[in-house]
Amino acid sequence: RAIAAPAWRSEKRLIPDERPAIEAALIELVEQACCNLVLTTGGTGPAWRDVTPEATLAVADKLMPGFGEQMRRISLEFVPTAILSRQVAVIRYRRSGGPSATGSLIINLPGQPKSIRETLEGPKDRDGKQLVPGIFAAVPYCIDLIGGPYIETNEAVINIFRPKSAIRPKKDQQT
Repeated sequence: RAIAAPAWRSEKRLIPDERPAIEAALIELVEQACCNLVLTTGGTGPAWRDVTPEATLAVADKLMPGFGEQMRRISLEFVPTAILSRQVAVIRYRRSGGPSATGSLIINLPGQPKSIRETLEGPKDRDGKQLVPGIFAAVPYCIDLIGGPYIETNEAVINIFRPKSAIRPKKDQQT
């Protein structure tokens, strides 16, 4: 019999550039809203008011430096000022889950919509061929590893990567 994909929902917050407010919102999204993926936008530059990375690191259990490294690498394909970016990604485990707690992946994205798209999808050539993988290619497998749901995507929109041993049969192939 077919197994239905779990329903998902989005949770949106508009938070001022104040570290305590950002920290509280991140904790609330993980602990109360039980979000497996939390994306922030903006607040990652060198300006005094840019405190999103500090707030994110303050609530973190594990740092995921590869995400920030890849975001800067992608952005450097477009602008030399990408070296000023301080995007980070972390894991925070739900405190109510015990020793096998489910984790949440928190990623600080850039503030500009064009930069967000480039970072998530990766740069493409004129024919639409991907030149460098975007960070979203690794997000579903990371969520698998921290106890979250198994996420599938429309491959025509975005290709994700999982090791062969972690790939489950497509929903329509399950009986």
